[in-house]
Amino acid sequence: MFDPENRLTDAYEPEVGNLPNEDGGRDEENVVKTGTTTVGLSTEDGVIIATDRRASLGGRFVSNKQVQKVEQIHPTAAMTLVGSVGGAQSFIRSLRAEADLYEVRRDEPLSIHALATLAGNFARGGPYFAINPIVGGVDEEGSHVYSVDPAGGVLQDDYTVTGSGTMVATGTIEGQYDPEMSLEEARNLAIRAVNAAAERDTGSGNGVVLAEITDEGVEIDAFDDYESAE
Repeated sequence: MFDPENRLTDAYEPEVGNLPNEDGGRDEENVVKTGTTTVGLSTEDGVIIATDRRASLGGRFVSNKQVQKVEQIHPTAAMTLVGSVGGAQSFIRSLRAEADLYEVRRDEPLSIHALATLAGNFARGGPYFAINPIVGGVDEEGSHVYSVDPAGGVLQDDYTVTGSGTMVATGTIEGQYDPEMSLEEARNLAIRAVNAAAERDTGSGNGVVLAEITDEGVEIDAFDDYESAE
């Protein structure tokens, strides 16, 4: 049973069952993947999420140069697409539907902690293939950034990076991130991190998508190059 005083309780336990987790013989070489670099930064004023725009086939062929890898899933939260495109898209649709259903039933939005916990539960028990998203959002308790691993692990941090460009992007952010930085400063740092990853990671590139999340909502913009995003 849901206990509003216990943040670790699964609010959806009576409503969401377990889903089968079998790969069904999928050929990983022919799965369209985002490759990707996704970055989430939290500040006192809100959250910045930045991603590249490239999708690849088998890690060798650029199949799309205009992928939007961050989607709004909640009035004040967004999530990135990382891993197989189909699995990530299905994951986002399912999580958005449950967040909307919660708001209709409870007449209030889901907390970001509960949203990230639900994402972890879905990743662990659902048929979602090779995903590793970032969940970022703002609620009454402040700004939050979570990473969700393919096994359902959920970790909160001031900033996080996922995808094939993780090492380069993390190296760019490390030492420059300040939890007291402004949203504009966080935005510029996130752009630099994605740009740096695109210079070395073949799975990342073709511009940047930026999501700015505050207590007023989510604003998402796409740019074909890094200079115009700044």
